[in-house]
Amino acid sequence: MPILTTGAIDSHVQLMGEGSPVVLIHGLLLGSLAGWYFHTGPALSPNHRVILYDLRGHGRSERLASGYDLVTLAEDLGSVLEATRASGPVDLVGHSYGGLVALRFALDHPARVERLVLVDVPLPPSSMSEMKGLEQSGANGLLEALPSGLRDAIVGGGRRARRFLEGIDFLVNRSSLLTDLAAEQDIPDEALSALECPTLLVFGQTSSCAAVGDRLAAVLPRARLQTLPGGHFLPMEVPELLTRAIVEFLDG
Repeated sequence: MPILTTGAIDSHVQLMGEGSPVVLIHGLLLGSLAGWYFHTGPALSPNHRVILYDLRGHGRSERLASGYDLVTLAEDLGSVLEATRASGPVDLVGHSYGGLVALRFALDHPARVERLVLVDVPLPPSSMSEMKGLEQSGANGLLEALPSGLRDAIVGGGRRARRFLEGIDFLVNRSSLLTDLAAEQDIPDEALSALECPTLLVFGQTSSCAAVGDRLAAVLPRARLQTLPGGHFLPMEVPELLTRAIVEFLDG
C-alpha cells in the first residue's frame, strides 16, 4: 500500500487501471479508500487510471490535528494529483464531504475538472443529521446512524474494528475536524451556477441530504439527478447500484 508524500503530508494512495484519470474521494470519519476499492474502482479501471486516496487523518494517511476545512482538503487533492502525475482534466467522484472536496476543487480550478459525480453531499456542510448526532453523543451516535450490517461488523470487534474506532476517536477528540466542519459556510447558488462541467448527482431516497440533490439539480447548469434506494451511506448500502450509475455516467 503506497504512502506518497503529497504536499506537506503523507497520504495513502492506491492506483489501478489505465486511461483518463478519475479520482474517488470518500467521506469523513467512517470513510477510507476501501469504500471505493472493491466495487467502483475495479469497474472503472478498464477505461480509466483510477486514483484512490485516504483523506488526511483517515485510513492509512497521516493523522494530523488540523486542516479538515474544505479549502485545505481541496489543496490536498491537488497535491495527490501532482504526486500521481495526473495531467490534464480529471473526473472527480466524491461521497458526502468527499463530494464537497471535489466540488470545492472544481469551483477553484474549473479547467482541471472534466466531470463531477457528487454522491449525497451535505449543503450546508454541517447540516447532516449524522454529524449533529455525533456532536451530541460522540462515536456511539455516529454508529447508530450506520446501516445495521456495517454497524454490527464494527461493534463485533477484531483488529480492523479496533483500528476503525481508534481512528474515529482521534478525529473526534484530538483533531479540529468537528470545529472545521461547523465553521464551513454554505456555497452560494451564484457560485454553484458558474460550474460548467457535466455533473451527476446521486442521492439516497431516504437520506437527510435528499433535498440538497433537488437544489443542486436546479442550480448547476449541466447536472442530472439520480436517486437510489437507501440513505446517506450509499457506497456501503448499495455499492453495486451506485457503481453502475457512476460507470454509466463516465463511460456510457
